[in-house]
Amino acid sequence: MSVLVILIPAWWWLWLVVLIGIAVVDILACASPRKLRLVREQTSPTRVGERTTATTRLENLGTRTLRGWAKDGWQPTAGATNALQKVQVNGRGSTELHIELAPERRGELTSEHLTIRSLGPLGLAGRQVVHRLPHTVQVLPEFASRKHLPSRLRRLRELDGATAVQLRGAGTEFDSLRDYVRGDDVRSIDWRATARRQDAAGQHLVVRTWRPERDRRVILCLDSSRTSAARIGDEPRLDAGLESSLLLGALASHAGDRVDFLAFAREVTARASSSERGMFLNVLSTAASRVEPALVEADFSQLPAEIAAITAHKSLVVIFTAVDSPSLHEGLLPVLPALTAKHRVVVASVSNPELTERAAARETPSEVYGAAAAERAMIEAEAVSAELHAMGIEVVQAEPEALPAALADCYIRLKATGKL
Repeated sequence: MSVLVILIPAWWWLWLVVLIGIAVVDILACASPRKLRLVREQTSPTRVGERTTATTRLENLGTRTLRGWAKDGWQPTAGATNALQKVQVNGRGSTELHIELAPERRGELTSEHLTIRSLGPLGLAGRQVVHRLPHTVQVLPEFASRKHLPSRLRRLRELDGATAVQLRGAGTEFDSLRDYVRGDDVRSIDWRATARRQDAAGQHLVVRTWRPERDRRVILCLDSSRTSAARIGDEPRLDAGLESSLLLGALASHAGDRVDFLAFAREVTARASSSERGMFLNVLSTAASRVEPALVEADFSQLPAEIAAITAHKSLVVIFTAVDSPSLHEGLLPVLPALTAKHRVVVASVSNPELTERAAARETPSEVYGAAAAERAMIEAEAVSAELHAMGIEVVQAEPEALPAALADCYIRLKATGKL
């Protein structure tokens, strides 16, 4: 059996007194963190997946040099990689604290405080103060569907430029006159202009070219009720609606149309309009960044009044919701006749690829029951889509990654055929 014997000299308390004395001297010699003035510099909005820098200026109002540590209190989703930094601020001097952020979610990210710890010359002790000075960064949606914008804009230019739309009647606008070429619709020949253009070589046929309508209204209505909180894959259904709204809003504004956006649940929670000052994509992104799912049923009865308050003219109304929602029959379907009587209505919905996978798996009894439930859900969604089509409503249904592009194609098709 071993016994540990510790020998403590009778004068051990002298060492303790000396150590405490050195710590007290170290504390008295360190600069006061209370004499720092903090200035938060405004950080421009960024997007999810991008990096930004939050800057804070530290001004030392005292005469002593402050040496120590600073920690910025950003929330975890801000992705601060260097929140804790070593600092040194000379007396009557200043320095800047740069925090690298990689936001992981949209919305407003906030650091409520900045903690300053001042150490003495020996580094044995110091003083610490928490400065309550909020710093906010607006994080916009990722807008991953931006990659589809160049190709869709090219198709719009083809409609509006060299490859002019050869349609007559309502839904098109006259653009210019040009010589007839093989393949042109004979109904587009302008006989009066042809009669005026005669030369020695003979008569040249002249045709009218038509371009897609401009200055039309596009109203984006995003359902942010509890159905939008359902996760499809790794993201909530709401995110696919936001991505689709951003792509269609940017496309329509580039095409010369006036775009309005509103998100609603029991009431309207966010608005944006291309008539507001600034670049519309930034205005729309800022409004979309504040939208969060609300765990309540959507009140679709407010849509006709909200749309009537925006415009009295015929518009393209795009409603982002779930066609497989059980509340659709009681909520949206009763108000659609009031909308279709005056507007062109499109319903955009995210389809769940997991239903197709479950419907195909039937090896075990539990999988058979799951397949039956998945089949029932798909049949109900198809029945709702058929009912919407019977009412003259376009239904765009696709998986989350494909929905923005599919909706943009629907808009271009409607514009090309003069149905806006």
